[in-house]
Amino acid sequence: MEIKILGPGCPKCKTLDKATREVVEQNGIDATITKVEDIMEIMKYGVMLTPALVVDEKVVVKGRVPSYDEIKQLLTK
Repeated sequence: MEIKILGPGCPKCKTLDKATREVVEQNGIDATITKVEDIMEIMKYGVMLTPALVVDEKVVVKGRVPSYDEIKQLLTK
């Protein structure tokens, strides 16, 4: 699984990055997590509000920080 956290480094982006890494680690999910901070790269996903969570090249959350349980649900379905 390939996971990307899209965001320029704002507090919400860092929160999403940290929470996603915790979910992956605590649930033994085999995933590669990449932080994308380049605005032009973020815009390629059609994301105008950050942070955003991309799983296997599909934007699953944008413009907010999902809860731990929501992230877990998105990554384990």
